[in-house]
Amino acid sequence: MARYNWQQTDWPTFRFDLLCMEQNALQFAQKAGKSTGQFDSLPIETRREVLVDVMVNEAIKTSAIEGEFISRQDVISSIKRNLGLTSDTVRINDKRSEGMAELLVLVRTTFDQPLSETMLFHWHTLLMKGSYGIEIGRWRTHTEPMQVISGAMGKEKIHFEAPPSMNVPAEMNRFIDWFNTTSPNQAGTITNPLIRASIAHLYFESIHPFEDGNGRIGRIIAEKSLSQSLGQPVLLSLSRTIEATKKAYYDALQKSQRSNEITSWLTYFSDVILTSQDDFLATLGFVLQKTHFFDIHKTSLNERQQKVIARMFENGTVGFERGMNARKYIGISKTSKATATRDLQDLVDKQIFIPIGGGRSSRYQLNLAFH
Repeated sequence: MARYNWQQTDWPTFRFDLLCMEQNALQFAQKAGKSTGQFDSLPIETRREVLVDVMVNEAIKTSAIEGEFISRQDVISSIKRNLGLTSDTVRINDKRSEGMAELLVLVRTTFDQPLSETMLFHWHTLLMKGSYGIEIGRWRTHTEPMQVISGAMGKEKIHFEAPPSMNVPAEMNRFIDWFNTTSPNQAGTITNPLIRASIAHLYFESIHPFEDGNGRIGRIIAEKSLSQSLGQPVLLSLSRTIEATKKAYYDALQKSQRSNEITSWLTYFSDVILTSQDDFLATLGFVLQKTHFFDIHKTSLNERQQKVIARMFENGTVGFERGMNARKYIGISKTSKATATRDLQDLVDKQIFIPIGGGRSSRYQLNLAFH
């Protein structure tokens, strides 16, 4: 019995309702134009901040989807270093963060190049930096089934089983050929960017060619596809959107890997892409808010206060949700408890910080409404 898509006689001929995707493609083009226009109108330093923020979110969230949690500060430092935005020589302790940062910068600068086996092996080598005990930079070769499983030992639930390892080289040759021939200005061009990106991700995930890291590379492939359709690096983070509703992502993927009729998958993944575009526009607004904040308050803040508030902004909205406390302030500013207490009270007096709670549980949030 053909249980999975790759076992069926029509694999990999995907079927779908083309008409249902037309409106989504129009929305994508409109949002891409708006994002690019707003981004290009920013000062160069602000554009760099936005770019770093997008890549940091992608690095953190794509790892979190797979249950891995990498160092945010190491990711930030590595991305800035790979973009040539800093000469900082601080040691990066988390090699996964270092490899992910290098990979994301590389993918962004080579989006227009054809996909190849060599390229994918290099991506995998960077992604698996610091990993041991697995096959790195080559297709999987183990004889046991490649399965996506959940549940405790003895009560496992198999969600999907990929093609045997012996089939992977041929399957990947066919996938790479499909990806390149469907790119812009090629013989088999898929003109709807959402359809091509959605199929690319599902197709790659169904082959599951690596021993580990398939989800992360599959999302990069989808973003590469979108970038090629725009003729420039796409401004969004798919992983940030997917991570927020991770269960829906896995449910949609599992359902779509049972058949080669994939209209529901295209609808789901297109919505992910469009939501990611909205998130990017929100990121633009956040960075502009940060720039405006420092323009107003910079002269009234000492170096310690500037450093702490910059770190809060660096952590995005999470920095505001968790707030600041005396312990964190001391750790970031490398100052004494007495000085931290004075600095925090000064920020409250100036209405820059809003106190929350009291006593040992006192926290502070930035007052972004105060200008």
